[in-house]
Amino acid sequence: MTGEPLVRTVLGDVSPAALGRTDAHDHLFFASRQLPGQELDDRAAAEAELRAFAAAGGRTVVQWTPFGLNRRTADLAELSRATGVALVAATGLHRAEHYPAELLDRVADRLAEVFVADLIAGTPAGDDPDGERSGPKAGLIKVAGAFHVVDRHAHWTMVAAAQAHHETGAPIAVHLELGTAAREVADLLCGELAVPPSRVILGHLNRNPDLRVLREVAATGVYLGFDGPSRANHATDWRLADLLLELSAAGHTGQLLLGGDTTTAAARLSSGGGPGIPYLLTTLRPRLAEALGEDVTDAMFVANPARAFATRWRR
Repeated sequence: MTGEPLVRTVLGDVSPAALGRTDAHDHLFFASRQLPGQELDDRAAAEAELRAFAAAGGRTVVQWTPFGLNRRTADLAELSRATGVALVAATGLHRAEHYPAELLDRVADRLAEVFVADLIAGTPAGDDPDGERSGPKAGLIKVAGAFHVVDRHAHWTMVAAAQAHHETGAPIAVHLELGTAAREVADLLCGELAVPPSRVILGHLNRNPDLRVLREVAATGVYLGFDGPSRANHATDWRLADLLLELSAAGHTGQLLLGGDTTTAAARLSSGGGPGIPYLLTTLRPRLAEALGEDVTDAMFVANPARAFATRWRR
């Protein structure tokens, strides 16, 4: 185990202080059979998003795309060098419906091993779990819950994620299906599977803006991820500032994270859609600063991600 917490980026481990203003949940590359024709696979568009984000004061983007969904980590490393924006890549596994059955069968009895290899040896060429490991290392594990429950697939992936965490120290980020099952996921990971709450990030919480549930989940100590600008979350965008204000007032400022969650070509500003990654800083941040104050806003964009994605790596 290293002596100090470090963030594992695609260009190597860095001090948390180097992250600066951070988009804590987004996608530069993403392709799912659930979203045909909306693949994020345009490298030039990804570079344009990053340059616009950097021009707005952004310094780090955390990509939650797990293996098998076109994460293109070698391209991430090149983009990071070209734009000066630090990038964190993910290992992990999404919901079962995003994958062909044969891929899931190939990793059925060694999922934790695949996660650990991505974290300590680098990601494989072509995003094949059995390919040559020529890409950069992943810096977090991304898994996913089911709608209101932790189903068999989610339980399998979370057990593997916990095993990989205990072996490496990596943080675990969780896609909550429509923002549900937050308490069930926190109880499983931080209870039965003994992952420290400070190593768990729950995403999409604004998709299910039940303040009572959010307070209960916050009390567990996990990080709370909100990705309001995403097209998928638009229905609850109007409640975002109020939710953050309530949670901050309840003493949970240090657990709040913000991301854009750009998952389709139509949601990418540089491709003629939007709002895109830069929106977090060009539009959302000033509005939140006015509503919550600069100190709370800086915590969400700077101090909190610096802690959430840093770990004392064991390998």
